[in-house]
Amino acid sequence: MKKMFTLRVWILIAVILFSILAINPSPSAKGIEVKNVESDSPLATAGLSTGEKVLTINTKPIETLEQYTLAVDDLQFKEMPLTMTTDKGSFTYNTSGNLGFIEENLTIISSKTNVPIQPGMKIVSINNKPISSSEELTAVINNLFPEKAFVLRTDKSEYALLLRGPPQITVGELQKSNINKGLELQGGTRVLLKPVSDEEVTNQQIQDLIAVLSNRLNVYGVSDIKIRPANDIVGNKFVLVEIAAVSKEEVRDLIAQQGKFEAKIGDEVAFIGGERDVTFVCRNDGSCSGIRPPCVPNQNGYSCTFQFAITITEEAAERHAEITKNMGINTSASGSPYLEKTIDLYLDDKLVDSLNIGADLKGKALTQIAISGPGYGATEEAAYDDAIKNMNRLQTILITGSLPFKLEIAKLDTISPALGEEFLSNSILVGIVALIAVAAVIVIRYRQLKVIIPIIIISVSEVLITLGVAALIGWNMDMASIAGIIAAVGTGVNDQILITDEVLRGQGEKFATWKEKFKRAFSIILAAYLTLIAAMLPLWNAGAGLVRGFAVTTIIGVTIGVFITRPAFASMIESLLEK
Repeated sequence: MKKMFTLRVWILIAVILFSILAINPSPSAKGIEVKNVESDSPLATAGLSTGEKVLTINTKPIETLEQYTLAVDDLQFKEMPLTMTTDKGSFTYNTSGNLGFIEENLTIISSKTNVPIQPGMKIVSINNKPISSSEELTAVINNLFPEKAFVLRTDKSEYALLLRGPPQITVGELQKSNINKGLELQGGTRVLLKPVSDEEVTNQQIQDLIAVLSNRLNVYGVSDIKIRPANDIVGNKFVLVEIAAVSKEEVRDLIAQQGKFEAKIGDEVAFIGGERDVTFVCRNDGSCSGIRPPCVPNQNGYSCTFQFAITITEEAAERHAEITKNMGINTSASGSPYLEKTIDLYLDDKLVDSLNIGADLKGKALTQIAISGPGYGATEEAAYDDAIKNMNRLQTILITGSLPFKLEIAKLDTISPALGEEFLSNSILVGIVALIAVAAVIVIRYRQLKVIIPIIIISVSEVLITLGVAALIGWNMDMASIAGIIAAVGTGVNDQILITDEVLRGQGEKFATWKEKFKRAFSIILAAYLTLIAAMLPLWNAGAGLVRGFAVTTIIGVTIGVFITRPAFASMIESLLEK
């Protein structure tokens, strides 16, 4: 009898071990970790980052999501209606400490509320209590939302601070392996966006759209985002976005808008983003882009100012000159003259910043313009980082410009985390049942343990190696991917039966060598493999790529089988059946 552990078997063993290392299973891992930290939250300013394992909150041990929820609930942050009156109207919304805006000298400078509070509005009262100074505003806020001690200890550090509302972080269970779970297995929202345009949408426009969407989602503090282009079989272009732990409503607010940038003086558009009006945006060049010193302290911490240069077209410059030629001139408190109207920057029709126009620019067609804006933070470093982030955001918008199309939500799916866990459990159960069914068929077919055991071993190893490859390349395992693995295993069992039958049938052939037997079997297997690959490639874009996981894992599985597991199985069968 030939030896069992041939080179092909050792290769299989090595690949299995490498796959286990790639998967890095940690079934005993317990606890929760930080999945997302809102960019403007106090914990982000303190330095908390994603991936840190939560150990205690106010000395209470935290090992489960339920314990985390109870620990936060014990702080008794109460949600209450807040009515804020500004010089532009009153706004009522519910809050539990995070007011949703940043102010300076009672003027709103940044807002993230669900109501249309915009920069430039001046605070008049809160809950009918008049506000005439920053000190009065602080007193009202302290009365409504008293600060409470919050001490979070993680495996990296300890964060002690005073909070007015719940910590603005998202937590989840520790990962038990390097296998990335897709939307169906972890919960979240998937949206398929279709560009709406009378003209053909180019690949470059799709890439520009992805850049704008990524920037917008990052600005809103959303993590665990996957954005990629997609096409259907007939060539229609889409963008597929998957976001964990985000609801349908949030997705609509964040991405179902065009991404239009306009610079207005009064009601007239001076220029828009993109190549039509903006020919150059200084970026990553310290000579014309950066933070203008110094960063200065204010009531909420520090503020920094960014500034970068842009070049606009002659046509845009002429528009600017025409709009400003008859404007009056005001004088600032420091004595600097500026035009009576500001240049207002709008994103998706929402005001993001207002800049004074120097009096020396009145009626002049200048193509070189300096764009500036603020950044805020509890510390000087946080304000600096915020200014850099805001500058990068505005530069990206100016470079990509107003997209030539609007977006239509072609498909929107939301799966709760609980349902995702159920899908995962069912998938594992289906996989086990499938392997048992395969084993039963093989037992009925051969009734020989020396044939049955190698087939089962090879089938399990194909699943393991496929998962290892998926973990290595960072592929998300969704329901379609799991279906692909099952299909690949079925194909593998079929090939193993073919090899075994060829060997058993060939035992009666006096002059047939093992080499000839395997050559006949592998010629059929290779032909079937090439046919299957050809059949899977069209599925790459089927349904705008929504079933791509099936094609990918099927291709990976059958490729592993043809080049690694089938040769190893042939060596094992040759050793076991040779007389």
